[in-house]
Amino acid sequence: MRGRIALQSTAREMVHERCPFSRSFGSAHASSRRFLAVVIVDFAIRDPTELSEAADVKILSTVAEAQAKPRVKRRVLVPTMGALHKAHGELIRVAREAAGKDGEVAVSIFVNPLQFEPGSDYKRYPRPEKADEKFCRSAGVDLLFRPSADEVYENDRSTFVEETSLSSTLEGKSRPGHFRGVCTVVAKLFNILAPDAAVFGEKDFQQLAIIRRMVRDLNFDIDIIAVPIVREGDGLACSSRNQYLNPKERKRATVLHKALLAAKDAGKKSADDVVRIAQKVINGAPLARIDYIEVVDSETLKPIEIAGPSSVLLLAVFFGKTRLIDNLRLN
Repeated sequence: MRGRIALQSTAREMVHERCPFSRSFGSAHASSRRFLAVVIVDFAIRDPTELSEAADVKILSTVAEAQAKPRVKRRVLVPTMGALHKAHGELIRVAREAAGKDGEVAVSIFVNPLQFEPGSDYKRYPRPEKADEKFCRSAGVDLLFRPSADEVYENDRSTFVEETSLSSTLEGKSRPGHFRGVCTVVAKLFNILAPDAAVFGEKDFQQLAIIRRMVRDLNFDIDIIAVPIVREGDGLACSSRNQYLNPKERKRATVLHKALLAAKDAGKKSADDVVRIAQKVINGAPLARIDYIEVVDSETLKPIEIAGPSSVLLLAVFFGKTRLIDNLRLN
C-alpha cells in the first residue's frame, strides 16, 4: 500500500504565513481578524516548554530496546536531530493529533553523520540532551528514541538507500551525498520504530518530497504528514541552526522571508523574473551570500519557465558560515 499524504488545514497555513488573513477577510473585520490570529497562534504553536511537565517519556537508546517494546497503539513518529524548538513543538502537536487520544507519539533524536558533507557542522551541531528531554516531556511525547551513531550504523556498513531523481538538484547539488544519508537513516528509523505515520516540516521542502518518493517506491505502509513552516515573529523560519547566527547575522537573516514575499507578490511572471526579484532583495542585505534561488515544480522539483499554482520558490543563503534554507509556494 502506498504511503498516504496528509495535509494540514487551511487554518494552520494562515497562521504560519502572514499574508492570507488580509486576503481572506474584508477590512471591516480587521479587529476580529487580529483576535482570531492571536487565538489560533496561541493554540497551535505554543512553545511546549511553557506547558506543565505532567507527562513522562520513555527514553530508549538501543535498537533492541526499541524493537522489543510492545506496541498495540497507533504510533506517529517525529524524526529530528534534536536541539528542539517551537517548530518541533508544532510537529509534535500535529503528531499527537494524528495519533489520537489512544495513540503514541514517538520522537527520534539522532544527529546523522551520513547526511553531513565533509567540512560541515556535524561536530558542532548542538546536542542539548537535558533540554531536549525536558522539551519532549513538556510536549507530551510518549517515546524518545535517542541512539548513538555506533548503535545505528555498523562499522562495516555497506548498504544505503538512495533516491536518484529528486535529490539531484538544489540541496542535493550543493550537498553531495546529503539525501543518501537522509533516506538511509529515515528508512532505518521506519524499520526500527515501525510507525503508522511520520511527520515532517515543509521548511525542508526537498527532503519532504524525497521521503514521499522513498515511501512510495519502497512500499512503506506509512502516512507522511506535512506541516507548514513555523516562523519567528520577524518571519525567519525556525531552525536549530539559527543559534549559530551572531546578533548582526540574525537581524539580517529576516531578509529571506522578505525576499520570498516580494517574489510571490509580484504577480504572474516568468520564473527568471521571480528569481531576480528575490535576488535583488537579498543582495541588498549586508552579510548575505546566495547559494541558490530557484523556482521549481512542487512535485517533480524540476525547473519551470512560468511561476504558477504548482510552483515553489526555494532558496539557500549563507550568513557568515551559517547556511539557511527557506521556501514559499507561489500559488
